[in-house]
Amino acid sequence: MNEIIHNFIHYLLNTKKYSAHTAVAYESDIRDFVTFCEKWGGADLLPNDLERIDTLQFRAWLADRQKRGLTYKSTARALSSVRNFFKFVQKHHGIKNESIVLISSPKIPKVLSKSVDVEDVKNMSGMALGLDGDMVISDCGKDRWIAARDNALIFLIFGCGLRISEALALRDTNIDDRPEVLCISGKGNKERLVPVLPAVYDALDKYLELRPYKDKGHVFRSIRGLPMSSRMAEKVIEKLRNALQLPNYVTPHALRHTFATSLLAGGVDLRSLQELLGHSSLSTTQLYTKVDMSMIMKEYNKAHPKAKE
Repeated sequence: MNEIIHNFIHYLLNTKKYSAHTAVAYESDIRDFVTFCEKWGGADLLPNDLERIDTLQFRAWLADRQKRGLTYKSTARALSSVRNFFKFVQKHHGIKNESIVLISSPKIPKVLSKSVDVEDVKNMSGMALGLDGDMVISDCGKDRWIAARDNALIFLIFGCGLRISEALALRDTNIDDRPEVLCISGKGNKERLVPVLPAVYDALDKYLELRPYKDKGHVFRSIRGLPMSSRMAEKVIEKLRNALQLPNYVTPHALRHTFATSLLAGGVDLRSLQELLGHSSLSTTQLYTKVDMSMIMKEYNKAHPKAKE
């Protein structure tokens, strides 16, 4: 079984061109399923055993994940991984299972994302730079360029609606000569065009001017000059959030949500917003209409004289 799993992961990486992170997630899901099947059957799972797994066993695995406290979202992803694995073994190893197509994915409750108040975004920018937006945190050059880096990151995510991974993947050559539109490679290597506001470039220019590393590479760097990681970026927002006593939902991704809800409130149509955010499905973008409507209803309930009756 290990050999088949290894072949599947190799297929994901080299044929499907999935990222290493995604391949690791697939392997974890499949090994979780195999481990359960071996406990269920009391013996090692052999390749030919895959044909004989029935709906009862599949559903028992899903129930076991629920008992272990795993989320519906995690289990839905795991079932998708196992489905793709069975498609692979049928195509490449002639092992066919008729039962897996009868298994439904668990329904994932749709949670409305929360956006950040625009004034709080401004305060985060000011806090990153220093008092009143002036870069006076310290006379230490290291502190000044890091402050400018954090501010530029906030401006880029909020101003362009980028995912944190997309922002951190940006390279110096991408912003040379300040192009009006950036070509962003998003999920699944799908490219989209994103316009850049002058204020975003102003923040980036101040940062690059102070950054001690002048070689062409990733725009956002760590203190040692290495590419900034997602966890580092999350810690930046976390520190600013704590300093300003903002809610826990204020994260880099919440800045992207704020970009979306601000545009929607300004009259941008859903299709255009879908393109700007890089969503593959319009239904994902439509969640923002619910976010926007909840904000409208909140204001309505505060203002309407009959709302409190």
